[in-house]
Amino acid sequence: MRFSAFSVGRKTALHSSEGFQPLLFDTVFVNPDGHFDLVAGHFVAPLRGLYFFSLNVHSWNFKETYVHVVHNEEAAVILYAQPSDRSIMQSQSVMLALAPGDRVWVRLFKRERENAVYSDDVDTYITFSGHLIKPEDD
Repeated sequence: MRFSAFSVGRKTALHSSEGFQPLLFDTVFVNPDGHFDLVAGHFVAPLRGLYFFSLNVHSWNFKETYVHVVHNEEAAVILYAQPSDRSIMQSQSVMLALAPGDRVWVRLFKRERENAVYSDDVDTYITFSGHLIKPEDD
């Protein structure tokens, strides 16, 4: 196996609770080898190598958007948008060196203000995708 890719989406909005909250997904665009665990909301690396991940969310009017892309239990990158009277599409991407079994997932974090991401049951406003760029043994 020299390939791994997934792309998932979420059709429901999410408001943060206290502390960290995993962002779970309800729509699968592609997940040919099942490396994305839809129940846990985690991508599990099958091979050691370099991977590319992309997160897209829609901010919610007058609410903060504060989301981490997490490698195992450590925040790798943050997607942040200040509260505004306009909702805006936001994106973040990162390349990570992963070992077999490493997990990459998304979480919301509640700070002083209400934190939320917007979506609805008609359109998919939230997407998370990733793929293997280069296995380490190449």
